[in-house]
Amino acid sequence: MNLREHEKRDDMKVWLSQSEVDDLLEAAADTEQRLAFALGARCGLRSHETLDVAPEHVVDTDAGTMLRVYAGKGDKYRETPVPRDLATTIRTVADVREKSESAPLVETNSTRTLRRWVTRAAGTLEGDDPAWRHLSYHDLRRTWATALASADVDALLVCDWGGWNDLETFLDHYRGTYSPEAQERERQKVEWL
Repeated sequence: MNLREHEKRDDMKVWLSQSEVDDLLEAAADTEQRLAFALGARCGLRSHETLDVAPEHVVDTDAGTMLRVYAGKGDKYRETPVPRDLATTIRTVADVREKSESAPLVETNSTRTLRRWVTRAAGTLEGDDPAWRHLSYHDLRRTWATALASADVDALLVCDWGGWNDLETFLDHYRGTYSPEAQERERQKVEWL
């Protein structure tokens, strides 16, 4: 887990490793929370975007399986990749529930509830590392963007998938540190570390 102070606030920005994302997903209280966390950490959704996701938004395209975000920031449309296992989970939930394909997956309509869920789940992990107390829902989006950048995905494509208007915003606020995986990879190049 990487932490950095916010420039204008007292709290911290957090970047999780992929194993820490897995730990957070396991700490979710139920499938609904796990889906909400995965939409942030694996698809880069903002909290308000997560509340709108319905099974019908998962589509197969020539670029692979994508998640259609109809009302992103500023009500802008975009598509972002959705991991195969998450797409399967969303489609399975759609098959077993008694709601239409257009009904949101996350039943709460409150971003405050999403933040509370993250705080509770992180609280169960705090014994392993007290830095978990700083985790916010928005940090899941930050983690996603940094993981893509660390995997050498073109920064302009990350901006497109994440709905950022410009590269400068992305670089200044989201890719502010190297992912734990990138740091470990680079450390292994130095024998005495």
